[in-house]
Amino acid sequence: MELLPHDVCEQILERLPVKSLLRFKCVSKQWRSTIESRRFKETQLIRRQSQDPDVLLVSVADNSVANPNIEALKSLVVGSSVSVKIPTPWENTLYQVCSSSCDGLVCLYDVDNSSIVVNPTTRWHRTFPLSSYQLLTFNTWKTNMATGSPFPQLGFGKDKFRCIYKPVWLYNSLELGLENATTCEVFDFSTNTWRFVVPSSPYRILFSQDPIYFDGSLHWFTAPYAGETKVLSFDLHTETFQVISKAPFVHDSHTEIIMCNLNNCLCVSEVKWPEQKIWSFSAEKEAWDEIYSIDLVSTFDWFGFHKFALRPLAVLGKNKLLLYERDSGDSLVLHDPQTGSYDLVYTSKSSAYILCYIESLISIL
Repeated sequence: MELLPHDVCEQILERLPVKSLLRFKCVSKQWRSTIESRRFKETQLIRRQSQDPDVLLVSVADNSVANPNIEALKSLVVGSSVSVKIPTPWENTLYQVCSSSCDGLVCLYDVDNSSIVVNPTTRWHRTFPLSSYQLLTFNTWKTNMATGSPFPQLGFGKDKFRCIYKPVWLYNSLELGLENATTCEVFDFSTNTWRFVVPSSPYRILFSQDPIYFDGSLHWFTAPYAGETKVLSFDLHTETFQVISKAPFVHDSHTEIIMCNLNNCLCVSEVKWPEQKIWSFSAEKEAWDEIYSIDLVSTFDWFGFHKFALRPLAVLGKNKLLLYERDSGDSLVLHDPQTGSYDLVYTSKSSAYILCYIESLISIL
């Protein structure tokens, strides 16, 4: 390698796994400087984004003496039956997880503990304090967790123009005795503080949904008004809200809808038993196109009747769809639309949240 120009070595390094890059920082000061540079991290990230994502399992089971084999974080390569434990310093805290990872970073949060942004590959992590919403509703959260009732979810994404990462709370306010329809809080890592966004969204949002990060914005469903469900977008650069589309779906007791990011497209999954359809939004046409149709009868023997939709996780290879079923054992299903096949590719032995992420060197200073 010493005979090669450094720019050639750099191009080779960009193609290596992150774990190898962490070891190769010890080769020389020049290699360390290169691997730790912002430009190299961004280039490596772009290359990695062209490949299939990895799967992360975040434990929601009690890591106690009665359950000594529960791990806080585990990584999984789809197609393998073995998951790998990722050591963490918070083994005894049960964290919720933001459904959207961003540039290899995953955001974890809890009722009464500091939240954490973690890079599962490098094991870098940073904590940040509770928001005003968490402090205000601490007792409510405890009650809801004990009864199994839902509560709002934290969003996490990036201002793509300034490359600034932002956790975001958006929650309905009237139930808390506040005046606005919703309240929005954004965390600033540079000051280590939460701040309110004014004005907030004029639309109430569907309770207990996962905010989805896509193309520099977080997205929510609005609460149905006059039979209409809208898609609400929060631009993480301008910190403004707008409705980007009327959804062709109505959220009611007979229909379950889930928003997701598939293959860098904003998508919605809609279940009307015995079928589940997945729609992709076209900004140019301002319309929704059907891209997948799932036959839930084909997976009935594994999971039974689906009260909730299978959660789409990622598109693997050319067009295979990876789905997540949590209610019946935290299982991964791979669907090939060309052959119409459904394969149960992994089942976790413990209760866990599952999301996709990519290996990266990214951290937040």
